[in-house]
Amino acid sequence: MESCYYTSDNGVILKIKVVPNSSKNEICAVLDGALKVKIKAPAVENKANDELVKFFAKLLKVPKTSVMLKSGATSKIKSLYISGCTIDKIKNICDMIIS
Repeated sequence: MESCYYTSDNGVILKIKVVPNSSKNEICAVLDGALKVKIKAPAVENKANDELVKFFAKLLKVPKTSVMLKSGATSKIKSLYISGCTIDKIKNICDMIIS
């Protein structure tokens, strides 16, 4: 299975496939090397992107300013950069949620 996260510049890059307009915010699975993440917010006026940043900040217990959309602002496939985070922390959370 291709990894959906890797280290970069004192942080971690996550590859994410977003499903907007879902009933709740949740990580569902790893598909084609990306985390499939359901987000409650609609994909209009950057709402889904903002909700995605908030969701990962809360999930990883880091400030919202530490989570940044690196690419894919208008795409379903996005890259998130999380500064000050480790691969182990991401791996543990993904393992707990997806297993």
